[in-house]
Amino acid sequence: MSQPSFTARKTANVAQITTSCLVLPIFKGLKLKGDIAKLDTQMSGAITRAIELGDFTAEVGSSASLLGNDRVQRILLLGCGTAKEFDLRSSKKLAQAAGKSLAATKAREAHLALESLPLTPEDTSHLLETLATEVLWACYVYTETLSKPKNLPNLTKVSVAAIPELTLGKVRKALNAGVAIGEGVNFTRQLGNLPANICTPTYLSKQARALGRKHAKLSVSILDEKKMRELGMGSLLSVGHGSDEPSQLIVMEYKGGKAKDAPYALVGKGITFDTGGISLKPGGKMDEMKFDMGGASSVFGTVQAVVNLDLPINVVGIVAAAENMPSGRATKPGDVVTSMSGQTIEILNTDAEGRLVLCDALTYVGRYKPKEVVDIATLTGAIIVSLGHEASGIFANDDDLANALLAAGQRSHDRGWRMPIWQEYQKQLDSRFADMQNIGAGTAGSVTAACFLARFTEKYKWAHLDVAGTSFLSSPKGATGRPVPMLVEYLRGRAGQ
Repeated sequence: MSQPSFTARKTANVAQITTSCLVLPIFKGLKLKGDIAKLDTQMSGAITRAIELGDFTAEVGSSASLLGNDRVQRILLLGCGTAKEFDLRSSKKLAQAAGKSLAATKAREAHLALESLPLTPEDTSHLLETLATEVLWACYVYTETLSKPKNLPNLTKVSVAAIPELTLGKVRKALNAGVAIGEGVNFTRQLGNLPANICTPTYLSKQARALGRKHAKLSVSILDEKKMRELGMGSLLSVGHGSDEPSQLIVMEYKGGKAKDAPYALVGKGITFDTGGISLKPGGKMDEMKFDMGGASSVFGTVQAVVNLDLPINVVGIVAAAENMPSGRATKPGDVVTSMSGQTIEILNTDAEGRLVLCDALTYVGRYKPKEVVDIATLTGAIIVSLGHEASGIFANDDDLANALLAAGQRSHDRGWRMPIWQEYQKQLDSRFADMQNIGAGTAGSVTAACFLARFTEKYKWAHLDVAGTSFLSSPKGATGRPVPMLVEYLRGRAGQ
């Protein structure tokens, strides 16, 4: 995937700059000043007229394109809304509008003029991060299985100038952070968008090894089915019984902190295709079940971003990868399996398979004695009924961890909402024939799924993100890259950044 690069200039007078696209954020109701006013004069008042005629409203997220002059071929006006109402949500909308407009332009390079924005250095730095991430997001185009890709962006370079309140070094740092997050998001999207005949558990293992070869601080190991049997991972292995594709447990260890520091752990559900198994899904939209590894792909994207940010912490990323298929060997409803923890599970529905791979991965991660564990999974359709596609469900056995994820979601505008895992829900998992069954009684499906996982996480601080409604969309169909921004922001916070 090609993507634009980002550079920081020492200075850039917009009245003198030469560029094929000049991007001007404009606040509603504020008079044009300084270099922007000079540029407007050079253009015979074109910017002022666009505002006076209503062609450009300056509402947050609005945009308008103007023809430029010999030095500035195009001018892209971006609305910021009113200065007093400009917040993180406004920053996100502004950045999304910039990304969408720049991805659609024929310009090969652009300059973002932020000098006149009445923002604090902290808010400007955050805006720069968000802009870099959103431009990369907008410029992503899936091409892997297309013979003649269309709508490829022309943009190759974006520049930003230092401002008095933000040094050149801080501008670069903000841009680099945004690029690292954007690249992690797009890596996650690419893995999710690949068809399941390419993106298999073995393919994910190869991607992990390739990532490890690029970075000295990242080591990768793969547990095959033989090793998992030796460890007693009967629950995870039961999911892949019906498939010709071997299941894999992928372990990525990033060592950015001190050797003695306990790691933060991410555990991802990696069902590369989910037919439902013997509990076969309806045919409609079954193609979307290639996205059932959205948790796994977000672990990949987050680990890549953490490495590129060089965070001074230790992180272990674990992906439980399997393919859920029906066959003569497939697990049947009513079968009982033994998990790595020794707890037995009656499988009443083979389409509730994500929790079966996760429970063994969550037991395995305990050997790292982690500070905190976050698992990420497209676990239940029920979470979409509760939260739609706007928020990821957050379940946790520790308030501080839950609050850290909620705050990270707010800062990155990749938001979550906390859900309960009260003891009263646990009775729905009672079974006559095993220690527990893998589905509840039919109500609060996302909650009982989290309660199932909670039985395997009692020895450490743990949170579960149900991203079934946020990691991909049906229209336009594709992976979103969420919740990588939230996870990266959470880990940056834990790293003191």
